[in-house]
Amino acid sequence: MPKREPRSDETRDKLLAAARAAMRNAHAPYSNFKVGAALLTTTGEIFAGCNVENASYGMTNCAERTAIFSAVASLGPKMEIAAIAIVNDHNAPCAPCGACRQVIYEFGPKAVVHFLGAKFLGRKSWKTMPITELLPEGFRLK
Repeated sequence: MPKREPRSDETRDKLLAAARAAMRNAHAPYSNFKVGAALLTTTGEIFAGCNVENASYGMTNCAERTAIFSAVASLGPKMEIAAIAIVNDHNAPCAPCGACRQVIYEFGPKAVVHFLGAKFLGRKSWKTMPITELLPEGFRLK
């Protein structure tokens, strides 16, 4: 039976560390905004990714999708996301973009997303939300 992501600070911190490590490899010469993401599968494996920009900006790929595509390439299309964490090098709020929310939902309709939220009472705070709150009425053909 697949493991489910424990909603613990330890798991979140492990994913954030992996996301920070991946962020260092980002290719962001145009925006100078490096992003890293790390996901935990329901079977307990971690995959990381970074944003990869392109001079033809529409060809740019977000860190979240890079991590997800890497997991699919390694494990196949039945891979399921339990949790994903996103960081950036500007310490800025960083919820996933709409395209990434849809891809997260495709491979993890029960996924938990960890990201830096906006300032709350003068300090940054980590948010943890289910993908269904970030993407209500997500689209799936399954």
